[in-house]
This record gives sequence, C-alpha cells and structure tokens, in this order.
Amino acid sequence: MILYLHFGDPQPNPAYRRLLDMVGEFTPVAQALPPDAALADVSGSTRYFDRDAAGLAALIRMRAAALHGLDVTVGIGPNPLLAQLAAHRGEPGAIRTVPDDPEAITRFLHGLPAAALPGVGPATARTLTSYGLHTADQIAATPLLTLQRILGTATGRTLRERAAGIDPARVVAGAPLRTFSAEHRFERDELDATRQRAALTHLAEQLGARLRGERQACRSLTLTVQYADRSTTTRSRTLSESTAHSPQLRTSAHMLHWSLGLQRARVCSLTLRAGELGDAASASRQLTFGPDDDKTRRIEAAADRARARFGPGAVRPASTAGLR
Repeated sequence: MILYLHFGDPQPNPAYRRLLDMVGEFTPVAQALPPDAALADVSGSTRYFDRDAAGLAALIRMRAAALHGLDVTVGIGPNPLLAQLAAHRGEPGAIRTVPDDPEAITRFLHGLPAAALPGVGPATARTLTSYGLHTADQIAATPLLTLQRILGTATGRTLRERAAGIDPARVVAGAPLRTFSAEHRFERDELDATRQRAALTHLAEQLGARLRGERQACRSLTLTVQYADRSTTTRSRTLSESTAHSPQLRTSAHMLHWSLGLQRARVCSLTLRAGELGDAASASRQLTFGPDDDKTRRIEAAADRARARFGPGAVRPASTAGLR
C-alpha cells in the first residue's frame, strides 16, 4: 500500500529534509514531493513493524506531532493517485484509506468532483461541466474518443484513467530535489486577477533575488494556488533555459497563472517554487540582439546591491507596493 503524507503548509528546505528522514525510518521507499508532501510505499514494512498501513500511518503522525509539531494528513491507497485523493477528501489531520478492492475504489470515486482529480484546473473543470461531466464516475463512464475530442488525445486518456482510479506510477525513492519557494497569503480571499498577478510579480522578485544571492539558477517553476475552500491547484513549467533573472521568472509565473483560467476564483494564497536548481555560473544563456536585456540585468544587479545594504524591501516593482 502507498501512503500520501501531507505536512500542511509548505516547509522550508531543512525542515522538509528532516520530515523525509523521519518517513525513511519506516520505509526506504519514500519519494519527495516538495515543499509539503511525500509518498511512501510501505508494502515491505508492514511485516517488519507488525502493523498494517493504517498502523504505520498512525505512528508517522504521532512522530511528526511529537518531533515537529505537525498534524500530518495521510491518505492510503493501492497507488499514489488514490492515496493522494484520499488525503485530500475531507478535513486535514486524519488518516483515510481506499482499500485495494475494485468495488471499494468505485464507491470512493463515485461523486468525486472532477476538479479534485490531479491536472483538472478551473478551466478544464468548466470545459467538462459544459459537457455535463461533473464527477469522476461520469468521466470514467464517458467513451475515450469523446473525452479525447473534448480535451485532446493525451489529456483525455490520462484523465479517463485517473477518473477510474488507474495510476501506473510507482513510488521512486531518492533525496528531495533542492527547491526555493516563496508564498503570499492574502489578507482576505482575493478575486481580482490584477492583484493576484501583482502578488506573483512580488514572489518572482523574491525568488530571483534569493537565487542570485546563492548563485543558483532554476530550470522549472511551479505555481500552487490555494482557494477559499482549502482546495489547491498546481501547475509547473519547464523554462527554456536555467535562469535567476526576475523578469523571466515573472513572465513564466504570469503564464502559469493565465493557464489556470481562474476568472473570479476566490484565492487565499499563492506559492511559487523554483526547481531543478544548478550552479548559475554553468547555466547557458540565450544571446539577444540589442541592449535592453543587458540594461535590465545591470539594473537588477544594482537593485540586488541596494537590497543587500538596506534590506529586502529597499527596491521593488511599483506594482507590488503594499505587498509583504
């Protein structure tokens, strides 16, 4: 059986590593899902600890509460997808199990909102709803060719498999990828897309400054949006080149936001994560014709010097005024 462990809020990198080490005490087959989750295959651990998967999950929750003060939510299922869905279906801070039984899986997925399936953001959910497909069981019962005409060949096939609880993925053991993340929580649920983009600009500036300060460059960017009902949507983008340049990060972040098609969604927080980090000195850079890019980078370097001397808020884009 597979455990999906959700640690709550995004964790700083050192704390996240400690949490993953703790999970490793129960199984060597643990996969990092930074910054706030992990997968663990406990199929080989139940006999050693003389406990079933739920018993091991209870031990991990107890250990996380005692050592780290976290109320971990655990989903248990026969594959990573079902374990993740179980963890997110209900209130935080509990253990929920989907048995490895076809009838039990069918009952669990019956009535599950389409938006709860990984990869279904607000735009995709609206498209499905326009065709009368509101729940996972309705999607699973739809002919594959119909879904492919609506969503495209690959997306239609993947979504139909997920709606039926099918997930060929396996837990892959390994150390967590080093990532940098920045989060903005709105004082009240934010519906204004312009203010959401301003917050993303601020997050991109924070990430860029941190990357440059540690002489790192990232090759991927991930945006996680949390809504008023505590549900989340995550989108990732592989960059054309490794970068620590704030304008490039800002453009990619805005494109991720635009791809979600939120349109008046009630957003309570945004988290931007830079992944696939590497030494900035070894990162390649696309040559450009014209002085604009070099000028922007000189201004950026001057702003970094000002921040180093007067504090992180000394220089910032005007659109981010008032954000913290």
